[in-house]
Amino acid sequence: MKSVSGEIFAQSIKFYRNYPWRQYSDPYRIMIAEFMLHRTRAPQVAPIYQEFIKNYPDVEALANADENDIKNITKHLGLHWRSSHFIKAARYVQEYFNGDFPGTREELRKIPGVGDYVAGAILTICFNRPEYVIDSNIARFINRFYGLNLKGEIRRKKQIIDKAKELFNIDEPGTFLFAILDFTFKICSVRSPDCSNCVLNSHCKYFT
Repeated sequence: MKSVSGEIFAQSIKFYRNYPWRQYSDPYRIMIAEFMLHRTRAPQVAPIYQEFIKNYPDVEALANADENDIKNITKHLGLHWRSSHFIKAARYVQEYFNGDFPGTREELRKIPGVGDYVAGAILTICFNRPEYVIDSNIARFINRFYGLNLKGEIRRKKQIIDKAKELFNIDEPGTFLFAILDFTFKICSVRSPDCSNCVLNSHCKYFT
């Protein structure tokens, strides 16, 4: 068998989802996408993301924006408290990093609104660093595949992080992030995972 990461790569090609933020490796644009995707479905985010980037194409433009204008664009996403993240984050990057995003998890997490997942996404997609990235979907896959049998909030548990580090320790970790997100959406879903059509099923503790 190929590596687990390689098999996910190969399988995900069949159901790749072509969202607008996947065309960029700019940390600013990835950060904006991840802010919008928090608890919101990607198809709903896509048109709003495009409008946002058209109006605020870079950190400087967003840092000088009016928060009410941001709210008008993002209001259809719900969770209105997110609107303040955009400007606070941009102003922080301008003030403390001279408009350039840092290349470490520790420094990225200092940016308002940037948590561990967003930091990991920026590092893999934009800096091509083999850094782990974990959301609830990736954690669910790891828990199932390796038979960890963890319960509750598992994303920050050491066993999950250790396995994620192994999975992302590859070439093109950013592309792999998109692949595993598509894989967990289509195959290893929350309810009724399609185990019979999964190329990993013979090695998966959840299936066997």
